[in-house]
Amino acid sequence: MKAVIGIDVGTSGCKVIALSESGEILSSKLEEYPVYSPQIGWSEQDPEDWWQGTCKALKELADELSDVEIVGVGLSGQMHGMCALDENSAVIRRAILWNDQRTQKQCDEITAAAGGIDGLLSYTNNQMLTGYTGGKILWMREHEPENFKKTQIILNPKDYIRYKLTGDCCTEVSDASGTGFFDTKNRCFSKELLKKLDLSESLFPKCVESTDITGTVSAQAQTETGIKAGTPVAGGGGDAVISTTGMGLINTDRIGVTLGTSGVVAMGRDSFTPNKGGKIQAFCNNSSDSWHAMGVTLSAAGSYVWFRNTFGKYEIEQQKVTGINAYKQLDMLAEQTPAGADGLVFTPYLTGERCPHNDPDARGCFSGITSQHTLGHFARAVLEGVAFSLKSVFDLMCEDAKKDSKIVLAGGGAVSPLWRQIFADIWEIPVCTVYGSAEGGAFGAAIVAGAALKLWNYKEAADLIKEECTVLPNASNAELYRAQYQKYLSLY
Repeated sequence: MKAVIGIDVGTSGCKVIALSESGEILSSKLEEYPVYSPQIGWSEQDPEDWWQGTCKALKELADELSDVEIVGVGLSGQMHGMCALDENSAVIRRAILWNDQRTQKQCDEITAAAGGIDGLLSYTNNQMLTGYTGGKILWMREHEPENFKKTQIILNPKDYIRYKLTGDCCTEVSDASGTGFFDTKNRCFSKELLKKLDLSESLFPKCVESTDITGTVSAQAQTETGIKAGTPVAGGGGDAVISTTGMGLINTDRIGVTLGTSGVVAMGRDSFTPNKGGKIQAFCNNSSDSWHAMGVTLSAAGSYVWFRNTFGKYEIEQQKVTGINAYKQLDMLAEQTPAGADGLVFTPYLTGERCPHNDPDARGCFSGITSQHTLGHFARAVLEGVAFSLKSVFDLMCEDAKKDSKIVLAGGGAVSPLWRQIFADIWEIPVCTVYGSAEGGAFGAAIVAGAALKLWNYKEAADLIKEECTVLPNASNAELYRAQYQKYLSLY
């Protein structure tokens, strides 16, 4: 049997899956690693943690599938992270992540240098958001000049793993789009914008299409990962883009919602479309003739992770005793409370916000607390608040969207039946999940790797992605949730 591997370098951990030629997930492994927050609004990780997590997950997978021929590797990862390497390709400092909010001043400077928002859109078709790599580079130049002086090349997280696997420094168009310096219309870095900012083009790696082969696994990497030397490694994609490929959004007739650490509302486009006012994020997609539109919130399933870790310590301990997942325990408590959580509303701005409010200083809250509210109410309010947040992004995109009658829900949060029902009720649209949706970017990375290796045609790969279940909205909750949604919108 032949299989391709998909690697997703996420924020909370590295997920690795093996996908057969028929589209069956043969194995899935996850290794977690820490996030560092040295100041409020800052978010960093050690790239060595990414690599060690990747190695451990790959070794476990390779050992389990010793009778399977691994024919290729695809890469996905958290977007926008700044991993700076010196002349010896050593990491200079901890990577600054996508949800870091320290760079508003630098983003404003980039916008001004480009001639204002209209000028910037003419170069990249995107605003310069605090999450993007561009502001981080200027921040390092201003605040850590010695580190900037030592920097020879800057890689995104998945591309650092590519370097460790193959020895090649390379990126691809979907992840490059999230640097904020990428001309998404012409699918290349904007030389004119970089010149205005006095940044050398050499700081950025060569850029290819997602389905290009970028190198092969080295002998050293075989020793560390268990993946055979010479195995081809495909371009891959940034997680927010490639996870929608894994959801079947290869075709343009559906909208997808990804419940990862961040939340993504996304759709595919068959042609380049100007991003009016820079309201959304308009990136290159995973095939050379397609583009991608999305709106991203910063703390979706990440809000529930925070809630579990902060308020669910009893449930975490009970999981060790009963084997019942702590999230499932919290879901059970939430399910026992009525829709609308008896007026309790949560806003998920735990690390600022990106869309629909581009505001790094936004902060989360629980509003409407009474003495009648229990832990279940708070858990349900978190689930509902995230659904409200992503609906506000969906409403922003509706004018541009070619909508189908269903929303495809994916990411780790999509495994919760209660959360699926809450989305259907709040959005008043049927919600479906698809095979592989819980694997997030790793599934999309494997799909793209298979296309790169001609195991299947990219455009026809949607046939591999089978619908698993559909949840219909409960009409009796519609009026209540409409009112609660208006309350949610007023809180910002």
